Amino acid sequence: MTDTQNSQVAQNPTGDRRLGSLGMIWAAARRYPWRIVAAGVALLIAAAATLAIPSGFRLVIDRGFIGGKPEDISRWFEYLLMIVAVMGLATASRYYFVSWLGERVVADIRNAVQRNLLRQAPRYFEENRPSEIASRMTADTAIIEQVVGSTVSVALRNTVMGIGGIIYLFTIAPKLTGMLLLGLPVILLPLVTIGRRVRGLSRSSQDRLADIGSITAEVLSAMKIVQAFGQEQREERRFATAVEHGFATARRRITLRACMTGVVIFLVFGSIVLVMWQGALDVAAGRLSGGSIAAFVLTGGLVAGSFGALTETWGDLLRGAGAASRLNELMIAKPDLAAPDMPTAIPSGTGARISFDNVTFRYPTRPETAALEHFNLDIAPGETVAVVGPSGAGKSTLIQLAQRFYDPDAGAVRLNGVSLKDADPAEVRATMAMVPQESVIFAASARDNLRYGNWTATDEQIWAAARAANAETFLRALPQGLDSYMGEAGTRLSGGQKQRVAIARALLRDAPILLLDEATSALDAESERLVQDALEVLMEGRTTIVIAHRLATVRAADRIIVMDGGKIVEQGTHAALYAQGGLYARLARLQFQDAPVA
Repeated sequence: MTDTQNSQVAQNPTGDRRLGSLGMIWAAARRYPWRIVAAGVALLIAAAATLAIPSGFRLVIDRGFIGGKPEDISRWFEYLLMIVAVMGLATASRYYFVSWLGERVVADIRNAVQRNLLRQAPRYFEENRPSEIASRMTADTAIIEQVVGSTVSVALRNTVMGIGGIIYLFTIAPKLTGMLLLGLPVILLPLVTIGRRVRGLSRSSQDRLADIGSITAEVLSAMKIVQAFGQEQREERRFATAVEHGFATARRRITLRACMTGVVIFLVFGSIVLVMWQGALDVAAGRLSGGSIAAFVLTGGLVAGSFGALTETWGDLLRGAGAASRLNELMIAKPDLAAPDMPTAIPSGTGARISFDNVTFRYPTRPETAALEHFNLDIAPGETVAVVGPSGAGKSTLIQLAQRFYDPDAGAVRLNGVSLKDADPAEVRATMAMVPQESVIFAASARDNLRYGNWTATDEQIWAAARAANAETFLRALPQGLDSYMGEAGTRLSGGQKQRVAIARALLRDAPILLLDEATSALDAESERLVQDALEVLMEGRTTIVIAHRLATVRAADRIIVMDGGKIVEQGTHAALYAQGGLYARLARLQFQDAPVA
C-alpha cells in the first residue's frame, strides 16, 4: 500500500508525539481501583524488600563477620531470608494483579472499540479498510496488553527502586552518591534525543503490521479468485514486499533502541565503576566501612540495573502510546448518522408509506456523480413496487437511503410522513426486512444465521421459514441440522443456498416493509419459482421494494419503476410499459427474446 492509499483512520499527526496517548489506557484501568491499589502496594513492598537486601548484607558484614559470633551471623542471615520471602510473595502478588489488569483493560478496550464501530455508517467503512481495523483490534491490543500487564509494572518498579536506591545511597555515602548523580544529565540526553525517533518509528511499525494483516485477510477471503486466475506468485510477491517493508521499519526501530540501550547502560555502569573506584580509595583510607561499601556496591548495581531497564521499558511505552493512539481513533470516531436528541416516533397502525421527496444524493466516495437527482417516489402502504433499469441507474441506492445508511444531500426520505433524519435509525430499520443481492452468511450455526432476523424465533418458526424459502431440504441434510457450522462466509453452502437462507431470515423478521435486492438472482429456475411463490405470500399486506435485473421476477408488481441516470424515466405495469416501447421494452426484449410479454 502506498502512502497515498493509507486509510483516513491511519492519519494521526499528533497522536504519537508524547506518552499522553496512554491516557486512554489509564482511563480504562481506573475502573478497577482496588486492583490498582493492590498492585501498587505489592510493587512497593517488593521494591522495598529488594532494596533491603544490601542493607542486610551491610549488617552481616559489619556486625556479623567482623568480631561476631556464629549465632550472630546466623541471626542476620535469617533476617535476609525473611526479606527474600517477603520479596517473593510481593512479586508474585504484583504479577497477578498487573496481569489481571492487562487482560481486563484490553478486553474493555476491544469491547469499546467494537461498540463504537457498530454505530458507524457504511461511509466510514468505505473510507477506512475493515481489514486494517481488524488488524488494530488484534495487533495493537496485544501491545497494550503487554504495556499494562508488564511494561508499566516493570517501569514503576524500576523507578521506585531507582529513587529509593539513590536515597539509601545518600545515607551511606553522600559524596559518592553526589558524584553518581552528576552523570544523570549525560544519561538522560541520549534517552530523550533517540527516544523521539524511536517513537515515530514505533508508529510506522504498527502501520506496516496493519498492512500485512490487511493483505492477508484480503487474499484469504478471495483465495478461489486468486487461484482461478493464477495469481499465486503475484500475491506472494505483494505479501513479501509488505513484510519486507515492515521488517525494514522494525529494523530501524530496533537499531535505534539497541543504540539507546547500549549508550545508556555504558554511561550508567561507567558512572558506577568510577564511583566505586573512589569508594575503594575511601575504604582504604578508613573513611568507609567494609559493610558500607558492600551495601553501596549492591545498591548501586540495583540502581544502575533499574535505570538500564527503564531505557527498554521506555521504548515499549512508546510503542504502547502509538498503539493506544491508533485504537483511540477508532474509539472516538463520531458516527455520521446518529439518532437526534429528541427523535420523532414513527406512526404505526396505518401500514408503512415510504416517500422520496425531491431527493438528490451522491456517494461520499463518488461525489462527482449523482446516484439520484431530484428523485420523487411515493410508495403506498401494502404496495409492491419493482425498480428496474441498467446497472448504475440508482436502484440499490433507494434501499440504502430507505434504511438510512446514508442521508440525502438534498430533499428528504420519509416513513409514514416522518423524515428519517428526525427518527431513530434503529426504529426505522426495525420496520424493515432485507434480502441483499450478496447474501451474508456468518461463521456460525445454521440456526444462528436463520434467526438473525428474529433472535427469539423457535425451531418450529425457523423450519417454517426455511420451508417457505425452499431451504428446508438442504438444511435437514446437513450433518448436524440447524446446529451445523456454516463455515467462514458460508463456504459450506452454494450461492443459491446462501440466498435461500437470507430469504428465510427475512421471513422470520416479519416486518411491515420488505426490501428485496436481487433476492432470487442466485437461484435456479425451479427454486426461483418456489421462492417467488413464498415471497408473494410474504408481500401480502406489506410495503415492498423489489430491485431486479431479471424482469421475469417483477411482472406481478403493483407498479414497475424504470430508472436511468438516477431518475425515473418510466413507470406502470409490465404490459403497459412493454407497449410503450421505451427503455423497459428494450430491456424486456433482451431478456425474453421471443417469449410473450403479457
